[in-house]
Amino acid sequence: MTTPSKKPDPIWQQRRSGKPKNRKKELRSPEEIDRSRIIHSAAFRRLQGKTQVLGVSEGDFHRSRLTHSMETANIGRGLVQTLAKDHRFLRKWLPSADLIEAICLAHDLGHPPFGHNGEIALNAMAYSVGGFEANGQTLRILSFLERKRENWSLDLMRRTLLGILKYPAPYRHLVTPKLNEAISQLLDFPAAALKPPKCYLDCDEAVVDWILAPLSESDRSTFQTFQQAESDKHARARFKSLDAAIMELADDIAYAVHDVEDGIALDLINQHHLDGLRPYLQGPWAKRWKLGNVIERLFPGGEEVHDDRKWIFGGIVHALISSVTVTERESFEAPLLRWNATLPEEARGVVDEMKKVALENVINLQSVQTLEYRGRYLIKSLFQALESDPIKLIPSDFTQIIETQQVEPKRAICDYISGMSDSFATRMYERLFVPRLGSVFEKL
Repeated sequence: MTTPSKKPDPIWQQRRSGKPKNRKKELRSPEEIDRSRIIHSAAFRRLQGKTQVLGVSEGDFHRSRLTHSMETANIGRGLVQTLAKDHRFLRKWLPSADLIEAICLAHDLGHPPFGHNGEIALNAMAYSVGGFEANGQTLRILSFLERKRENWSLDLMRRTLLGILKYPAPYRHLVTPKLNEAISQLLDFPAAALKPPKCYLDCDEAVVDWILAPLSESDRSTFQTFQQAESDKHARARFKSLDAAIMELADDIAYAVHDVEDGIALDLINQHHLDGLRPYLQGPWAKRWKLGNVIERLFPGGEEVHDDRKWIFGGIVHALISSVTVTERESFEAPLLRWNATLPEEARGVVDEMKKVALENVINLQSVQTLEYRGRYLIKSLFQALESDPIKLIPSDFTQIIETQQVEPKRAICDYISGMSDSFATRMYERLFVPRLGSVFEKL
């Protein structure tokens, strides 16, 4: 491996406004400022009312987008600490704890109400203006929609936005033409056919250009390449920055482990559902972390199950965090692109299998899917209603950007709907479509 020889360029701490601080006697670091701006944003608060896996109205135990983001930030911090301990040469390039927390706390801000089904509906309805994708919407929120500082939104550091730029390729380069065939059949076509590519939105290319400006022409060209998929599947971006790779790994661990934990607690996942984990629990990695009998320990019966189960899941998360390592991509010059965080094969297998268990036994349940269909229908209906007269039916914050031609009406409607919580979207639907519900004196 090649050892980095210089410190990160201060250019990565620059902000689009050109102003590093906005108050006298500011004691916080730039990374702490970014974390604070994200935590205090309206988009972050709305995560408490957005679906993670099960709808927020289904109970108060399982995770919401907000609690998932907080857990992801905590895991991200642990991953950085492990990498700093095990790879001392990389310390000067690793994100600080405050920076990785900021990136992880922000990573799901762009998710619309009703999870991925809301995303599917918005993508279909906005296809003609460049579609909709939740990760791309996160970048849009942070750089355009959160009106905090003049016209610079949250005015985050360049490196913070680089870490949030999970897929550095635009919608138009990745989307399959086959998607167009399914658009007119939004509710009759399988939902999977309407998923957007993982990307940033075409309308935000200027922001991406600014983020990537410090890179050499060679690095930028390679970083933005994408891998063509076969058949009618979308193309995929090939690379992530170091910070984005750490964030994605933290997200995967939080999603996999904690969604299985929720599924077990809700009696949706039993011991046999975890049999696919057994091949990954028989090797040296699992033995090192004493995980060989973890399935049996999760289902022992008796009154002490809950407390013991929390401890066991904590042990799984600890083992995964402690196993993180780095890989080198010699095609890049910039250390922030050259190095990536990854897991060894057995640990990666545990994460992927747990994600599969949650998908098959929670997300794909008939009872869950019927509610997701309802969410998809509700978002489609809202979009069609607002599109009929956006100037009168959406708030003035969004009509102003339509009237000044900053964005097309469909994009503004996407921005408005994607910012709704599940309950707000439901109340808006009731006001528009359900007789005797809603009043001019009732605030949404």
